[in-house]
Amino acid sequence: MDAKLYNGLTLAYIGDSAYELYIRKHLLKLGYTKVNDLHKHAIKYTSGEAQASVIRYFKEKKLLSDEELQYYKRGRNSNVLKVRKNIDRIDYLEGTGFEALVGYLYLSGYYDRMNEIFDEAIKYIELGGDQHE
Repeated sequence: MDAKLYNGLTLAYIGDSAYELYIRKHLLKLGYTKVNDLHKHAIKYTSGEAQASVIRYFKEKKLLSDEELQYYKRGRNSNVLKVRKNIDRIDYLEGTGFEALVGYLYLSGYYDRMNEIFDEAIKYIELGGDQHE
């Protein structure tokens, strides 16, 4: 599929589900099998704040190509009219950018690169990187 045909929010919608599924599989591998435990632990990785922290880390460490940054910005700069009350608007937009990047990789068939990004995000979060903002 040609990711260029889709706006940032559509890419984020796809990216959200791809990332969520990868995280759920990761948690199953860690031995979490109860739904409540899976949900509780998944939030650590999939919350808007966590995604915002991950994408900031990726940008700071220059881990993304110019094309990947372009798709991240497409999501971040989307015209989001309503933001959940429990998250800062900037974090929400950064998280949307992360999801759009993932959506681009998924729809473009860049699965190896997408998995690299997921693995790097997991490593960053598990090392407590998201706590140092």
